[in-house]
Amino acid sequence: MSNELAGKVAVVTGGASGLGAGIAERFLAEGATVVFGDIDAEQGQALANSHSQALFLPTDVALTDQVTRLIDTAVEEFGRIDVMVNNAGVSGKMYRSFLEDGLEDFEKILAVNLKAVMAGTRDAARHMKTSGGGSIINLTSIGGIQAGGGVMTYRASKAAVIHFTKCAAIELANYEVRVNCVAPGHIRTAIVSKSAHGMDAEQVAKFEAGIRATMRADRPLEREGTAADVAEAILFFAGDRSPYVTGTVLPVDGGTAAGKPVPKLKPQGS
Repeated sequence: MSNELAGKVAVVTGGASGLGAGIAERFLAEGATVVFGDIDAEQGQALANSHSQALFLPTDVALTDQVTRLIDTAVEEFGRIDVMVNNAGVSGKMYRSFLEDGLEDFEKILAVNLKAVMAGTRDAARHMKTSGGGSIINLTSIGGIQAGGGVMTYRASKAAVIHFTKCAAIELANYEVRVNCVAPGHIRTAIVSKSAHGMDAEQVAKFEAGIRATMRADRPLEREGTAADVAEAILFFAGDRSPYVTGTVLPVDGGTAAGKPVPKLKPQGS
């Protein structure tokens, strides 16, 4: 590790597991002090206990006052905030057809995936503007870039994050606050299995295997992405390697956004 974030204070939402934990651990390895929140208090505290420069605060980002509290706590404890990662997200239920979707989880998905991102960006920038600037990284999704079936509210929320990020980047540039997006795709986390409802364990496993197979067929790079791949992209925006980059969307998706993979052709005569 190169200690890229030494002396910096970072806040990460949804940092107890999955992509968030990968981001928090990468930041810690690079010398940052990391304050992270999550609804999973047990797992979050366990992660914090294993690092001397980590502080965990139980946080439900669907409640904007708890997002504010998380950020204010970081400033109160460590005097500043240099990096804000709005990572927490939920997918909602997956239906065979949008016509079956009763939109019961619309408010929750929008609260977590969009409103919390807006609140985290706003509150972090309020502190950053008085300390010379900073970097805000919002997690969107390949589903926010490319249209497709299934989890419509999730896709809409992630598309909104992209547009909001660009708008915020324009306004906050006056304060040297950079705002960028990372769009993961096809990363193995629990979010896919959580979108399956009304299934037993065996059915969930088959459902997830089918989703993974479809995802593999859609990307040029054959291997599956990891939380570490996403953390590397976020590190680029968080540190000093991207001082003139703002308002961008970086897919970490094995080339999915670029287009369909080229079919493998059999040699003639085979």
